[in-house]
Amino acid sequence: MTLDPITLSVIQAALQQTCDEMDLTFSRAAFSPVIAEANDRSDGIYSAVDGSLIAQGSQGLPVFVGVMQYSTKTIIEMIADGRCLPPEDRDIYIVNDPYLGGTHLMDVRFAMPVWRAGKIFCWLSNTGHWPDIGGAVPGGFSASATAVEQEGLRLPPVKLFKKGKLDPEIYAIITSNIRVADQRIGDIRAQAAALLVGQERLFTILDRYGDETVTEAIAELRKRAAEQMRAGIAAIPDGVYRSKAFVDSDGVVDEPLTIALAVEKKGDGLTFDFAGSSKPCAGPMNSVLATTLSSVYLAMRHIFPDVPISAGAFEPLTVIKPEGTFLDAHYPRPVSGCAAEVSQRIAEAVFAAMVQSLPDKVTAAPAGSSGNFALGGHDPARKRDFVMYQISGGGYGGNAREDGLTNGCSTIGISKSPPVEIMEQAFPVLYRHYALREGSGGAGKHRGGFGLAYEVELLRGEARASFVMDHGRFGPQGVLGGADGAVNEVTVFRDGEPHVPGHLSKEQDIPLKAGDRVRVATPGGGGYGNPAERDPALVRHDLEMGYYAAEDVEKMLSASSRSSSSSSSPARSSTSSIDHSDG
Repeated sequence: MTLDPITLSVIQAALQQTCDEMDLTFSRAAFSPVIAEANDRSDGIYSAVDGSLIAQGSQGLPVFVGVMQYSTKTIIEMIADGRCLPPEDRDIYIVNDPYLGGTHLMDVRFAMPVWRAGKIFCWLSNTGHWPDIGGAVPGGFSASATAVEQEGLRLPPVKLFKKGKLDPEIYAIITSNIRVADQRIGDIRAQAAALLVGQERLFTILDRYGDETVTEAIAELRKRAAEQMRAGIAAIPDGVYRSKAFVDSDGVVDEPLTIALAVEKKGDGLTFDFAGSSKPCAGPMNSVLATTLSSVYLAMRHIFPDVPISAGAFEPLTVIKPEGTFLDAHYPRPVSGCAAEVSQRIAEAVFAAMVQSLPDKVTAAPAGSSGNFALGGHDPARKRDFVMYQISGGGYGGNAREDGLTNGCSTIGISKSPPVEIMEQAFPVLYRHYALREGSGGAGKHRGGFGLAYEVELLRGEARASFVMDHGRFGPQGVLGGADGAVNEVTVFRDGEPHVPGHLSKEQDIPLKAGDRVRVATPGGGGYGNPAERDPALVRHDLEMGYYAAEDVEKMLSASSRSSSSSSSPARSSTSSIDHSDG
């Protein structure tokens, strides 16, 4: 059978729409603001054979593009060798084990087989960030964890729903190990409902076009995605492109972690080698392999956004397994910072390596931190416990055409900060300040976008604050002569006295009482190009809008001229280098 282009396009759009409806269902039905408002979730369709990605929602987190296909593959393999019970119709598996194709424990994945004529046609899977999964601190982001058990409840693939019915025993185990357990049923039902909506929509497509036609379309779409990615890569000059990016610390040992990357372009393929990166670390900034791979894939999706989301887009990309480094974590290494922070440093390293060869397509480094801030305590007015999870945006890097976006979402996703009004309604807090962080964008011909500055006060009761953020030591990298963006800053005011975390943006279990405040200033994006080449009209506009003070502009220009000749800062020495080969 040969598919005509119109039918192929219609089926492609229908599969995409199915995933989008799953995303919408999940967010609209969820109880937790981090899912319902911030959209920290994703849904997709995966192969029944090997779990490879068929389609993903356009509004799903990019970091889950690769992760869920590895998780689904693991479930398929564990069923085949008897480690998982075999699936039946309307069974839904739950899993959050990071070492089985995951991220951190708070990202909980559901997977459901879709049956046709007695056989599994495909798998539907989704991931939602639960605001708490147990562990040492409310919210799961234990900044000083030294083992994964300290981060929360770890679940292998088990059937949470059996033939469409919630298993009360598995549910009881989960709720007995997490905080505010009574609120999780809303998120669980929403996550399951999204899969059921996806199955219904998928049946409509299959009934209309036939299983054989849709199967052929899926294979053709994968093939074309690979061809499009290869075509984009082929335009890059052959050679080896090197870069470095840095994680502030692991939260336990106050020393930077290095991501060393060499990207070899040969023909129509790219090979990514992280040899020379730091060894596994004591704290929670280790990255499991699935997250490391997905971070490379999402970075390339940023560079070539027109390539359809499909496993085929990853076929021209070879990632050498980074054995012996903190980018290939194994049990019991803690990993709570891998998806939210380390993944973004990996993407930054990819951007820094590729900007020399693709200056028109690659930006300077974005803020690169999800701004993970968890606050857990007791609300005496409502007589109940709470766990508040706040994510925040930052500046995007400047690019060849324009300045970076201000207060954009993180590199790894489309999730956004929950509305202040929702947070104040749901939790005993008051936002005293919420504004652009003026002056935080790195100087450049096209400057970086600005970060966010906010201050939140605990109104009543007592609580504990925990942070797992990054870019507090080194700001997002500027490129091609551009300056770095401003670093992340965290200050906690207790009894009016300021406290800055020893690891700058990582600390856990900070006790707060009514009237205490937390102030966060997120990073600005890196600058693109020499600041001296910036259009004078744009400089005047920045000054008129109050984005920068006149003396700040002079300092940035002076610093830029000095940095172009020499620099000893690790962040500045990470600029890409190119080693052109002869083929």
